[in-house]
Amino acid sequence: MKRVLIDADVILDFFFDRRPFSEYATILFSLCEGKKIRGFVTPVTYSNVYYLLRQTARHEKVIEKLTLLLSITDVLAMDKMVVFQALNSGFKDFEDALQHYSALHHKTIDAIITRNIKDYRLSEVGVMTPENFIATLGI
Repeated sequence: MKRVLIDADVILDFFFDRRPFSEYATILFSLCEGKKIRGFVTPVTYSNVYYLLRQTARHEKVIEKLTLLLSITDVLAMDKMVVFQALNSGFKDFEDALQHYSALHHKTIDAIITRNIKDYRLSEVGVMTPENFIATLGI
């Protein structure tokens, strides 16, 4: 089973129904829900997504959405080493560095799924768009 780290932009595409990207995000989360792939999210993503969703919805509604996400994905750990490596990396975006090192430390993540591939040019983990990842599965 493929194991993927899902970046915040993909989650926001889904929750905000940002077309055409939301179509691929929906397929990705359906694959997670159907246990065809194993999706992971980091704690920092939950925080960022909460903040952005909260701009347009009540706390209770946002918690409901994040609880749904939690029911179909797992959460990668972030520790001092992850933060240290992110701080000392060549990544231009600190959040992306945190995502990358969290995935790298997990040792079983096959790919980071994001629409911001250029931000992960230094990644030691494969990086794909949702569309490309889904295509590799033959869907």
